[in-house]
Amino acid sequence: MSELDEAWAAALFEAERQARLAGRRDIADYLKLRNSNDLLRKAGVEWLITEFTTLAGDANRAGASIQLATQEGYRFRTGNSTMVGHQLTLTNGVRTLYVEAGWPRTPRDGFVRGGGLACASIRHLGIRSANEELLLTKSKNGAPAWKASWSILHEADMRRHLKILLDQRR
Repeated sequence: MSELDEAWAAALFEAERQARLAGRRDIADYLKLRNSNDLLRKAGVEWLITEFTTLAGDANRAGASIQLATQEGYRFRTGNSTMVGHQLTLTNGVRTLYVEAGWPRTPRDGFVRGGGLACASIRHLGIRSANEELLLTKSKNGAPAWKASWSILHEADMRRHLKILLDQRR
């Protein structure tokens, strides 16, 4: 967690405390929900990036030569909104796979469509048909879950994207 994220979490916690002391339960409940959703967003984005990184490392130990690069504070467009988060770039020769995940941070950034918590995209340079848009939702048990084309994203789906990167689609 960056210093800015820590400061933001502390400010939200203090604002919630002040709202409760002032008898503004409505504001306190909103701030509590906001903080809870921010924690789910961070966990969901971290899981997605970490899982792809781990799978690429496994592939490299098995003989692949995937190069990895990460960028925090990365801004990307989804529809008319701007998401702020992380980008993981996986490169294998001339093939490149981008994993982008984040959520709007300010009102001018817009909003997450479909009632989700965050958005992500998995993009293959030059292979548009393999790209996927993801939406982070809260599952029935309260845990974050990435949805792709109305189904939950699983490790097997991520492995399929790595196979495309490695040109092993057969």
